[in-house]
Amino acid sequence: VGASLTIGGYLLPGVIAEFHRRFPGVELQVEIANTERIQQALLEGTIELGLTEGPAEYPELEATVFFQDELVPVAPAGHPLLKKRGVTIRDVCREPLLLREEGSGTRVVVERALRRKGLKVEPLLSLASPEAIKQSVAAGLGLAILSRLMIALEVQAGSLGVIPVKDLTIQRPFHLQRLRGRSESPAAGKFLELLKSRKTAA
Repeated sequence: VGASLTIGGYLLPGVIAEFHRRFPGVELQVEIANTERIQQALLEGTIELGLTEGPAEYPELEATVFFQDELVPVAPAGHPLLKKRGVTIRDVCREPLLLREEGSGTRVVVERALRRKGLKVEPLLSLASPEAIKQSVAAGLGLAILSRLMIALEVQAGSLGVIPVKDLTIQRPFHLQRLRGRSESPAAGKFLELLKSRKTAA
């Protein structure tokens, strides 16, 4: 199984733990990388299933949506935009922004949403690690647009806050990708059953 970073770090661990409890005799190998790398691994045949934030970019791959995520602008505790009313996405883009690296599904989704608003940003930093982005925002380096899944603990702890933007909602589907025409193994079938049940609970 291959998973892009947000899915691999924040949605998949519970599924993997339950899979190991139910099927201790099955060896499950997980590769965590960005969407582009996961798609390459599918094409190379080194993984059977790919779970990505980005959509399928190759005709040899088929994709179905298995989860709906939301991306939200976040700021460090105490930032003025957290208390301001009527914040627009243009206000957010005037601030230094931290984005994921090129090839990241998250970055593709964010840039497309901003383009629809007539906005293009040059990031202060591009980082391959979601954790590094969260820590940099919390330290006051800039703002970011991140998955609600990955910031839940920081928002609860008060180190990050969600900026109440009035004119932009970014819904992001998570995709299950696989090679067209390839039948899945019995183990992969059981894994997908658990993944779908986790989706309902999430």
